Amino acid sequence: MIRPGTDPQAILEAARRIQAGALVGFPTETVYGLGADASNDQAVAGIFAAKGRPADHPLIVHLADAGQVPDYASSVPPFAALLMQACWPGPLTLILPRRKGVASFAAGGQDSIGLRCPAHPVALAFLKACGTGVAGPSANRFGRVSPTTAQHVSQEFGDALLVLDGGPCAVGIESSIVDCTRGRPVLLRPGVLTRAQLQAACGEPVLDTDELRQAEAAAGRAPRAPGTLAAHYAPNAKVRLMDAHSIQTALDLLGTEAAHIAVYARAVMHIKSAQVLYRRMPDDAAATAQQLFAVLRDFDAQGVKLIWVENLPAAGEWDGVRDRLERAAAS
Repeated sequence: MIRPGTDPQAILEAARRIQAGALVGFPTETVYGLGADASNDQAVAGIFAAKGRPADHPLIVHLADAGQVPDYASSVPPFAALLMQACWPGPLTLILPRRKGVASFAAGGQDSIGLRCPAHPVALAFLKACGTGVAGPSANRFGRVSPTTAQHVSQEFGDALLVLDGGPCAVGIESSIVDCTRGRPVLLRPGVLTRAQLQAACGEPVLDTDELRQAEAAAGRAPRAPGTLAAHYAPNAKVRLMDAHSIQTALDLLGTEAAHIAVYARAVMHIKSAQVLYRRMPDDAAATAQQLFAVLRDFDAQGVKLIWVENLPAAGEWDGVRDRLERAAAS
């Protein structure tokens, strides 16, 4: 059932369900989460079962404020503290050393844990009412398109799940993830926060995973982190990334026979078939991120088999959207 997130009674009911070991759908500024008490292994197991998610794939623990970090992390490097100060509440997850005996199931059995304080009033009210960290991956079946409205969540899991409605997500793609366990910040997953912004916030160079591998050579691999599988965020339709000229050439060749195809592009396309869906991609990265998952879900709902997406600009602010589309295309 969907309940308005502005209703204090709905917030209290959602918190009671979390405390009783049940699952709740809740909004954040990035995407909607499927939440359970991070300290309750049985409740967290319910997330993995509901999503069909591998139990060794860690979850992000959502916090009401940075004051809860010591409940889950054994230490916080100075650069991580600066990132919290600058970016929380906000779309940033930090991977920190995990306190022994705490939230091991939510952490996928690793000795590190992902923590985030979301910047959404409904999420913050809900988390404060829960009084505990809430493990919360995106509220969708594993590997599929993340939800950005309460209706998306209800479509995934049905009316039995209580979903707090906080409106459409303002950011629209998942948080940036920075690993803070290696003595230097490493960007494991891009989001709307760019590397330049993160570097300015913490005062240190932020490595990406390729640079980490080069710097550490054979000295181990980066820990598993939420949402970093090569194939992820995929609609039922096959996604293909193409330059605008290639899309137009393919449409011209198919002509009026083109069918079951959707096009998402910044360029204006000349389409001869009424069976081709066309959505214009915004010219700026933030607006594209905000609508991306909703667009993919809408294409799926209309039964297309192929989604042709125009290649994105090379500028850093597009990295988060590019990451999600490349993973969708890899599925």
